[in-house]
Amino acid sequence: MAEGLTIGSLMDRLPEFFLPEKAKGVDAVIQFDLSGESGGKWYITIKEGTLKVDSGKAENPKLTIVADAKDMLDIFTGKLNAMAAFSGGKLKLSGDLGLSMKLMNFFKMG
Repeated sequence: MAEGLTIGSLMDRLPEFFLPEKAKGVDAVIQFDLSGESGGKWYITIKEGTLKVDSGKAENPKLTIVADAKDMLDIFTGKLNAMAAFSGGKLKLSGDLGLSMKLMNFFKMG
């Protein structure tokens, strides 16, 4: 992924990195609540092999991810391990934790 990427531009480009074959049978809405510089609220909908990104707050997300925008960007670009971020308190999850374990496999990153 390009240098100078922001969390907003990453969210816009997320469908480009989606691997539908890895998300077979997944029907979920995932909320991202990101703080800090360039933070914001986005949610992704994964359904029938497609991924759609929207800004704002989802009504009933299956999983909610709370983090600093920079940490989330580092997770998506491979600079920060998601499990290390979670155990270090940089990443907070609520909802379907099983889904969170699979989430990064749904994207081609790096």
